[in-house]
Amino acid sequence: MSDEVLVERRGAVQVITINRPQARNALNGAVAAGIRDAADELDADGALQVGVLTGAGGTFSSGMDLKAFLKGETPSFPGRGLCGITQTPPRKPLIGAAEGWALAGGFELLLACDLVVAGASARFGVPEVKRGLVAGAGGALLLAWRIPRALALEMILTGDPFDARRAAEIGLVNRVVDEGQALEAAMGLAEKIAANGPLALIASKEISNGGGDWTAEERWDEMRSALRCGKASKPCAGTSTSPITRRSARSYRPTSSARSRRTSSAGNRSTSSTARPGWRPASRPSSAISYRSGSAASARRTSASAAW
Repeated sequence: MSDEVLVERRGAVQVITINRPQARNALNGAVAAGIRDAADELDADGALQVGVLTGAGGTFSSGMDLKAFLKGETPSFPGRGLCGITQTPPRKPLIGAAEGWALAGGFELLLACDLVVAGASARFGVPEVKRGLVAGAGGALLLAWRIPRALALEMILTGDPFDARRAAEIGLVNRVVDEGQALEAAMGLAEKIAANGPLALIASKEISNGGGDWTAEERWDEMRSALRCGKASKPCAGTSTSPITRRSARSYRPTSSARSRRTSSAGNRSTSSTARPGWRPASRPSSAISYRSGSAASARRTSASAAW
């Protein structure tokens, strides 16, 4: 693994540090591969329960390294997204610890985290529109899941950043701490989480992330399936802990009745029953599923149902 990404074990917590402070932790191919590999290790190693993603030198990440991009490097991986985690985030809890700037792709990495702890000086933004671009690694698609739609559009359409206090007010950030203390506070939160049952943590995250994609008829069967996995001594049959082979980052199989309903209705079902009026998108994909919606996503889910 490149020294541009440092990976450390602290008990049951894995700390992943983007280590390019001279480049404001910009994301190049080496950084992307390092984060992807660390996330794979987090999921595969039974001794690790929680991950923490942070940046060195007082900056989380300024986004894609444009110089590296012009040389042909890309920080994204087909089917897995930016740094291997925006489309297929780890099955285990991941906490972002942000100091300074988290911009563009750096901010999109934080959207792949389940919880965020920010230093008082942290700033969050998706400035792509100021350069005639779209935040295509998850910002434009996922931000409205995390905060009210109107506020998400304010960030996306103006390109202006929010400070840590404002980010906490609108629900982007869980905790704001003194400058320079984000990693320490994230570690405290991670250790509290890691003290809980490991399979229960995975199942709880799966239910929370997947619930928005289930119909009213499916959701209880799907949750019971996840709960059975959470009580098991090992992952349920037919599931995989390998991020390369897992299906859309799900760690359990839908029940047969849910599979049949999904197959028969995938082409035309409405998501209005799971949308929260006022701020959620009209068609909300699950964060455990590819960040696309509409008929193409329905067709993929139909194919996946047949494979399951």
